[in-house]
Amino acid sequence: MFETVESIGYIFPNDRVWWSIMIATYPYITGLIAGAFIVSSLYHVFKIESLKPVSRFSLIFALAFWFFCTMPLLNHLGRPERAFNIMLTPHPSSAMSGFGFVYSFYGLILILEILFLYRPTLVKLMYESTGIKRYIYQVLTLGVYDISDEVIETEHKIMAFLAGIGIPLACTLHGYAGFIFGGVKAVHWWFTPLMPIVFLLSASVSGIAGILLFYILIYKFKKIEVDEHCTRTLVKFLWGFLIVDFVLEMLDVGVHAYLRVESWHIISQLLSGPLFFSFWILQVIVGSVIPLFILGWLSLGKKLTLATVKFWGIVSTVILLIQVYAMRWNVVIGGQMVSKSGRGFVFYQPHFFEKEGIIPVVILLILPVVTLYLLSKIFPLWNDQSEAEN
Repeated sequence: MFETVESIGYIFPNDRVWWSIMIATYPYITGLIAGAFIVSSLYHVFKIESLKPVSRFSLIFALAFWFFCTMPLLNHLGRPERAFNIMLTPHPSSAMSGFGFVYSFYGLILILEILFLYRPTLVKLMYESTGIKRYIYQVLTLGVYDISDEVIETEHKIMAFLAGIGIPLACTLHGYAGFIFGGVKAVHWWFTPLMPIVFLLSASVSGIAGILLFYILIYKFKKIEVDEHCTRTLVKFLWGFLIVDFVLEMLDVGVHAYLRVESWHIISQLLSGPLFFSFWILQVIVGSVIPLFILGWLSLGKKLTLATVKFWGIVSTVILLIQVYAMRWNVVIGGQMVSKSGRGFVFYQPHFFEKEGIIPVVILLILPVVTLYLLSKIFPLWNDQSEAEN
């Protein structure tokens, strides 16, 4: 599974990639959660009315991926049941322990916001349903069936408050991943204060791209036309976040190259060697530069038809979702490729059917989509599926 190249320098016998593709998948999933929540907050907190059509969907999307956020980490552990120890016996200096509390508190905020948002709809659906589904709606409404204007208005205020709390929590949930890597002084490729910011911005890109892609595809499957203003707004936000994210990533590399400190000798060999294709070709040129031009054209083009925006929007979102995963790979795996001797590289090739292989990763990325489908049977994903105005 692990190979070394002895000809380019002495490599310690214990040199290997300890954090596998599972650890690269973990921040990818948390990024989708944070980015989707940001889309919802743009409407519920910042009152961007054009995003109302996806305001509900983005919350359910975030919840579906939240359920599986910790699965890559637990799969990586040899004794996953011991993961609870970091919360049962926390230590203030443990970043991992802090993540456990942030993850749990954020999940609570997310679930409460969804219940407040959907309660009027759930009450109506309860009266229209029978059998087990009616019982499920009774439990989700918590026995509160009052849908008067005064109660709904109060709940909207509470929901807005929860969304306001959720924004920094969502940012912390994913910024923490960048903090974990950025705080490792021994790995030159990771050690930078920009790492949490870059992780957070790329999370926003992947989350918005995921919402836009599923919004277009689901409506296409249902043979319903998407809201043009909403689609164009998502494209513009995606373009804006991508610009900032790409500029900061290039600035990070540029600063290292300009200062030419001791670590640059290692990083430059890493970027021109093992990571040349995954970084310069896949992440930068194909994954960032091409979508930048496409999204800029879609955002600034005044006479483009909705069909054109949808088609090239799908192309851009697919590329960006791959690009963000490539970024996670380049950071997590790439940083570990440098030998502890500082003169050689360790090469990592995941297999398909191993415990932390490609097939388990694919399954972990499919499970949230299946969960999203199951949640859609309980929670209407779109505003036009209910008479309730939110």
